[in-house]
Amino acid sequence: MRKADRRVLLVATAVMILIVVLVVLALRATSQETDSDTLVVAVTILPQAGFVEAIGGDRVEVLVMVPPGASPHIYEVTPDQMIKLSRAKMYVKVGLPVEFELAWMDKLIAANESMHVVNCSEGIQVLEMDENHHDHDHEQDHGHTGLDPHIWLSVRNAAIMVQNICAGLVRVDPANQDYYEENRDDYLEQLEKLNSEIEESLSDVENRRFIVFHPAWGYFARDYDLIQIAVEQDGKEPDIDYRIRLIEEAREHHIRVVFLSPQYPTRSADVIAREIGGRVVIIDPLAKDFIGNMRVVASAMKEAMQ
Repeated sequence: MRKADRRVLLVATAVMILIVVLVVLALRATSQETDSDTLVVAVTILPQAGFVEAIGGDRVEVLVMVPPGASPHIYEVTPDQMIKLSRAKMYVKVGLPVEFELAWMDKLIAANESMHVVNCSEGIQVLEMDENHHDHDHEQDHGHTGLDPHIWLSVRNAAIMVQNICAGLVRVDPANQDYYEENRDDYLEQLEKLNSEIEESLSDVENRRFIVFHPAWGYFARDYDLIQIAVEQDGKEPDIDYRIRLIEEAREHHIRVVFLSPQYPTRSADVIAREIGGRVVIIDPLAKDFIGNMRVVASAMKEAMQ
């Protein structure tokens, strides 16, 4: 190859390399610009993620601190989550004594002091654990104390949580207020329809008691005039005396189903179910698709109580 041809080839190669570099830089800049336009919103549990995505749409990227399959009672944050949290513009907390938030909330805020914190429980009538899931004739038998943190397991409460989340998004991103509020209004209509469906579905159920391993469904029971009977005692396995009384109560009221969350082992629930001649049914308190999940739960409750 002649020297002139070699020089032309080198120049052409250099030009191609420069073009590739410029294209890569342009793509990276576009990606960074897109990322900067997307709000990173951190939440404690999956149902909150569903709410944020319903309101925020494609303008939000949600970071779930307690991931699918994990329990908010025992989960510990990973270093990777802390790194991602540093980008968050907003944190949506449950705002009640969920063990994860009790253990980690101060640390999460310290890792990103500039993010706006939304308290989902603001404006919600919070129940005491011993006021919402027991047969009053056996209140001492089923005694749990303290505030019930499971506020998201109520369609009425979900509507309030959605409004709190929308207000937070408007605060950190006021330019898109109309977008968030339109999505909020649409989701609130869906929740109103869901609540009416569940009320109608459960209105003709005569036996309004149900047994659940972990007492997460107190707000659901309150909304639809049901009685939740928990297997757990203050977060612990039931003792023998309590188990006997629980089985007697189940037989008295012809209860044949023990509801269990998928985050819990089945052993104790299986024992109770065998004793009452029934079965264990899984219902998930931490599903992301709130509306779809509540329809599934209401259907399972109706079938169990008929």
